Amino acid sequence: MSNAAKRSIIRWIHIVLGIPIAGYIYSPFDQIPNYAPATRFVFVPALVLSGLWMWKGHVVRRLFSKGSPQQDTAQKRLPLAEASRLK
Repeated sequence: MSNAAKRSIIRWIHIVLGIPIAGYIYSPFDQIPNYAPATRFVFVPALVLSGLWMWKGHVVRRLFSKGSPQQDTAQKRLPLAEASRLK
């Protein structure tokens, strides 16, 4: 699956999860207690997680990848004595 398809899927999940929240906000006041638990404990956390994934998903993927970039760059650095000889 391409990255564009993954982004599109996450984006549509985010949009669809926002619909019940809009219904919760604009519903009649006497109907709010019926939707409150599902909105508070299911839709809002899922909406927040999908939004954070769209925003900072690349950082999370980098943290869980095989080798972290900090280790790779630290190994590639030359000692100071070798760097001065190259100049």
